[in-house]
Amino acid sequence: MNRRLTTSILVMLISTSVGLLAAGPARGQSEPRRSATGGEYTVVVEGYDWGPGVSKVILSLGESVSAANRADYAVSVRRHTDCADLRPEQATGDRTVFHAYVSDAAGGPLAEGSHVTLVLAVSPEWILSNPLQYTRGEKCRGNNWVDYDLTVTDHTRNRVWDTEVGRLRPLVDRFDLSGRFVHEGGTAMAYASYAPEKGGGGKAPLLIWLHGGGEGGTDPSIPLLANRAANYVSDDIQAIFDGAYVLVPQCPGAWMHNGQGVMTHGREDDVYNVPLMALIRDYVARNSGIDANRVYVGGCSNGGYMALKLMLRHPDYFAAGFISALAYQSQYLSDEEIENVAHLPIWFVHSADDETTRPEETVLPVYERLKAAGAGNVHASYYDHVVDITGFFGGDDYHYNGHWSWIYLHADECRLDRDGSPVRVQGRPVTIMEWLAAQTRSE
Repeated sequence: MNRRLTTSILVMLISTSVGLLAAGPARGQSEPRRSATGGEYTVVVEGYDWGPGVSKVILSLGESVSAANRADYAVSVRRHTDCADLRPEQATGDRTVFHAYVSDAAGGPLAEGSHVTLVLAVSPEWILSNPLQYTRGEKCRGNNWVDYDLTVTDHTRNRVWDTEVGRLRPLVDRFDLSGRFVHEGGTAMAYASYAPEKGGGGKAPLLIWLHGGGEGGTDPSIPLLANRAANYVSDDIQAIFDGAYVLVPQCPGAWMHNGQGVMTHGREDDVYNVPLMALIRDYVARNSGIDANRVYVGGCSNGGYMALKLMLRHPDYFAAGFISALAYQSQYLSDEEIENVAHLPIWFVHSADDETTRPEETVLPVYERLKAAGAGNVHASYYDHVVDITGFFGGDDYHYNGHWSWIYLHADECRLDRDGSPVRVQGRPVTIMEWLAAQTRSE
C-alpha cells in the first residue's frame, strides 16, 4: 500500500490499533469533569500533520453487546483553559461520529465485548477536535492542554457517559515522558525519550528532535503532539534505522531566547545551547546502546535554529542534521562558522511562502554559502507551499501555513534537492530518513 493511501486511511480514522491504555488524564491537564451518575469513557488522542486530535472515545458499557450503530450516539464537547478566554465556537459544540464498533477497553475490535468505540471526525479546520490550544497571552504562551470534557448520549437507551477515566495516545505512549535534567548553571529541562528493542544487541543511532517556539514548557508530550514529532518512533521510521533512540528535549521558554528573553535569530548568544548540549551528552553517556558515531540532530523553526547552533558549537559531535523552517538568519553567520560546518551532512526543508522564517533571510543564503564553502552533502527540499499530503482535505489545493514545512519532514516525504533532482545514496534515490540513516560521523 502506498504512503499517500496509508496516510489517508489514518486521517479518516478507520485504524483501530491504538496502543496501550494510559491510566488517567494526560499529565499537565487538570482532572476531567466527573459525574455521580454518568458512565465512564476513555479518549484517544492522535497526532496529525496539523497537530493533535481527539479521534475516538471508548465507552464502558457494563454489559456485553455484539453490535454498535453510530446513529445511536451524540457527542458534545466542552473545551476550557485558564490560559485564554475561548470564543464560543472554540469552547463548546458537537463532534461528528464517523463510525462505531464493539471493542475492548483499548479500542481493539471484537465480535462481542463490553465496550463501544466511537470514531470521531477530525480536521485541521475543527478546533473542537483539538485538545491543545495555542495562545500568546500574558498567562500562557504557545500550546497547552485544555480541559476537554465529552458528553456522550445514547438516545435509544437513555444512557450518558461524561466521566473520563483514561487516555490513549498512540506513539506518544511509547515514550518515557519522565526525563528531567538540571544543568550545573541551574537551567532545568524536561525531555521525552525512547529506547528501541535491539534483539541482536548492536548499537543504535540517536535522533534528537528540537521543537518550535510554541512547544516550550515542562510537559514533553506537547512537542510530541503539537507537530507530530512522535512519528519518529513509528514502525515505518524505526524500520529505516533498524531501531533508533529518540530524544526530544523541551525548552522551558524558547530556544532562541537571549538573557532578556528576546529572540536572537543568531544575533547574539542564546541561553539554552550550553545546558541543552549537557543534557544530550548526559543522555548518551547513560545509554550505552547508542552509537556515538550516529547522533543526528534536527528541529523546526526555533528548534531548527538550535540544531544548527549545536552543530556550529560542536562540529565534530553530530553525524548529520535535519532542519525544517530554519530560524537562524544568515546575516549572523560568519564565513568561518559556515566553513566549520561545511563538512557536516545537513538536509534543510523549507517552504517558499514561509512568512515566519523567511527563506531569503535564512535557508536559501545558508544553503548557498555552505555549497560555496565546498559542502558536498548538503541538501534542501524547497516547496512552493505546504499542502495536504494525505489528499483527504484537497491535496495540492489545500495549503497549510507556509511555516509548517515540518509536515513533510515528520512524514518522511522529502526526496528532492534544491534543483528538483532526487537525493541519492550510493546512486539510489532516498527519502530524508533513509539518507539520515546512511550518515556516520567521521573519526
